[in-house]
Amino acid sequence: MRERLTVMGAHRRPALRVAPVLRALAMFAFAAVMVGCGSSRVIQGAGGYPGGYQRSKPPVKVSTPKYGASYVVRRGETLYRIATNNGITALDLALWNNISPPYTIHPGQRLKLYPGGPTYPRTVVARPPSASGKPVAPRAAPATPIAAVASNLTWRWPADGSLVARFVSGDPTKQGIDITGSAGSPVRAAADGVVVYSGSGLVGYGELIIVKHNEQWLSAYGHNRARLVNEGGVVKAGQQIAEMGRTGAARDMLHFEIRYNGKPVDPLGHLPRR
Repeated sequence: MRERLTVMGAHRRPALRVAPVLRALAMFAFAAVMVGCGSSRVIQGAGGYPGGYQRSKPPVKVSTPKYGASYVVRRGETLYRIATNNGITALDLALWNNISPPYTIHPGQRLKLYPGGPTYPRTVVARPPSASGKPVAPRAAPATPIAAVASNLTWRWPADGSLVARFVSGDPTKQGIDITGSAGSPVRAAADGVVVYSGSGLVGYGELIIVKHNEQWLSAYGHNRARLVNEGGVVKAGQQIAEMGRTGAARDMLHFEIRYNGKPVDPLGHLPRR
């Protein structure tokens, strides 16, 4: 797969083609490119990375959104370089701005440096005066934990087998769970939805499937031996969508993630108890 990220000149500004599947994904864009098994996840381009491999600066593993900030493209810049310079993965930047392959951008184009969809701003809580009578700075209330958000979906376990790795909040290498099993074991859709990605273009994930369940929720299934569904396909909860394997992994297993508006949540908080 060859993906061109080069800025087009001002005299060539073709209409941006936004694939419906990417437009849907952008609503809950990956706030952090999924990282598991200690490998970085970036969309492939020439040399294995968007825009070619950049030895001077390693690819970003996990995005740091800059909420409210934007960047104006200058002539000669690439999507990959803008993303890397701002601490964002090229995949996230493309999704956040509805940019589809071959990821063409134009001089003067304004790019958001943060995902869309609902956010949870920190509210200000008034504090009583101190004993000395001096004013006390207001205290910010903690943001609503994503784990506390109800999905309103009926989730099912995506595979049979033993749980060998759990989700750890804030750890970019543990943004989902790992389930072991034998090669070829069924991998099933965890809930009804539409396949928005089916491929092997994310380094370290092997054969990967991503299913969109509604405007906020999606799930991801990595390291498969074989993918049985194509992008755009409608799937039902419990339907087999892949065969378990070890592509991009050291053992036969399924890496499974659930995302809410692009943010990883603990799958065990939504899957039924076994």
